[in-house]
Amino acid sequence: MLDIHWLNTFATLAKLKHFGKTATELHMTQPNVSLHIKQLEQSTRVKLIERSPFRLTQAGYRLLQSAEHTLMELQTCQADLNAINDLCQGTLTIAASDIISRLLLISPFQSFKTEFPGIDLSLLNTTSAQAAELVKSAKADLGFVMAQKESQPLHFTELQQVKWCALGNGLAEWQQGKIQPQERLQDEPTLILLGHDTRTRDLIDSALPQLNLPKYRVMEVGSVDAQIDWAEAGFGVAIVPEFSLHPKLNLQTSITPLPQFPTTSLGYIVRQNQILSRAIKQLLLWVNDEITSSKRKG
Repeated sequence: MLDIHWLNTFATLAKLKHFGKTATELHMTQPNVSLHIKQLEQSTRVKLIERSPFRLTQAGYRLLQSAEHTLMELQTCQADLNAINDLCQGTLTIAASDIISRLLLISPFQSFKTEFPGIDLSLLNTTSAQAAELVKSAKADLGFVMAQKESQPLHFTELQQVKWCALGNGLAEWQQGKIQPQERLQDEPTLILLGHDTRTRDLIDSALPQLNLPKYRVMEVGSVDAQIDWAEAGFGVAIVPEFSLHPKLNLQTSITPLPQFPTTSLGYIVRQNQILSRAIKQLLLWVNDEITSSKRKG
């Protein structure tokens, strides 16, 4: 019988390709990592890895496929068992982007801690694509995402439609080519956008031609908050979701709605047929209340 801990060590080592990094990742000593691999090879009676340079053998690749599937199934089963047992202790793991977590989750999390003091909330700061992978593998119980396409084994529920706006002065003049001569001598007008590793950037890139802008350059930043800060400092025009501006007070630059941009969905994802615990259902109700409150304020 193969020990589940050996399989987990083997799968982690296959991903990191380094004994020391695997030990750190699993909070083990390096000798224990080596021992797990030795025990696994003795039990299977085949060589699973080559150590110098590191690579999986053919047998190792075959075992990795089964190990990853087995580990995911066990994690998924444990999550469902926790929900059936109406988990009142343990950890609830949420995956969400920085902008979604700060704008929608802070107040619901505060309510959650009061109602469910025995459950620790773990927040994974991710992109929407990463959140989907975490929920799919049961490493996150719930994910909040933008522009999720319905795909097995995930189920997406929309919470609100997201519209877009431009934050920054001079957009209309820029579109009409009426930039002042002295400005032409300086840098080209700048669009402040998120990096290419986000689903939001994919949406923006496909819609940018509708702005009918002349030549421009792009400044990439790591968060919507950074977009807003750089636009407010006069470094260009940021394309951001309208809801991201609702909590911002005393913005100094112009806000231009972009109705020609296609709307997208903000919502949450769970695994198809996933059993939702009372705690998760209550958290989703608080998030929905937060969205309703934000719309009133907006």
